Amino acid sequence: MKIYPIETGNFKLDGGAMFGVVPKSLWQRTNPADANNMIEMSMRCMLIEDGDRLVLIDTGLGTKQSEKFFSYYFLFGDFSLDASLAKYGFHRDDITDVFLTHLHFDHCGGAIERQGELLQPAFKNARFWSNADHWKWATEPNAREKASFLKENILPIEESGQLNFINENPIDQIGFDVVFADGHTEKQMLPKIQYQDKTLVFMADLLPTVGHIPLPYVMGYDTRPLLTLEEKAAFLNEAADQNYYLFLEHDAYNELCTVQHTEKGVRLNQTYKFTDIFN
Repeated sequence: MKIYPIETGNFKLDGGAMFGVVPKSLWQRTNPADANNMIEMSMRCMLIEDGDRLVLIDTGLGTKQSEKFFSYYFLFGDFSLDASLAKYGFHRDDITDVFLTHLHFDHCGGAIERQGELLQPAFKNARFWSNADHWKWATEPNAREKASFLKENILPIEESGQLNFINENPIDQIGFDVVFADGHTEKQMLPKIQYQDKTLVFMADLLPTVGHIPLPYVMGYDTRPLLTLEEKAAFLNEAADQNYYLFLEHDAYNELCTVQHTEKGVRLNQTYKFTDIFN
């Protein structure tokens, strides 16, 4: 097995929305804001080469939305999915599986591309993986999340015939274990991968950045923030006990981190470049 970080692009979100009830005077220490209160975010995906399978975890925002849509998210930088794949000698047609942690647009938008008037899978040879509970949640969205679940990102996956659902044995289906979390959105899936004698967890939106490690630092986007508190506490204690390496999808500055127990609870231990730990 070989794993590669895939940088698909950078964008900005409102810092207050990203940290909920936590005051700016606290969260700006780790996530500095610009003059418009926006903080920098990554859309860092993961590519797993395992035998004859090439699994992409999440896809970033994609390119098919309108100029007006993109203007809300202040895209910046030179990263792209195709360039990141090419860096490691791959093309999107090589992808055999696309695993979607959840169906918010910044995680699945790149799964579908626009060809003229047609919307079709951007990975024509891949199986797409979600789960039945989250799929129902996303295709019958509540008013609060509706703006994040864009039908043009989701419905064409099913229409293509390439959609698959994870069952109770994800290792048999996709090659790694899955941790489910419901505080951010229903049945978000966090890949938990045994790699080079270490445990690597793709954190998606349970832990967007290192600035979100303290328990009260919960996104305003979470549908059940008190449940996120419980889920973060349980997971971070386990991660500290077991020395998990946490792969950060949205942290613009840090690719990986570890956590440790302190008198104030679980806190950041160290941050790393992916290649510092895995070769």
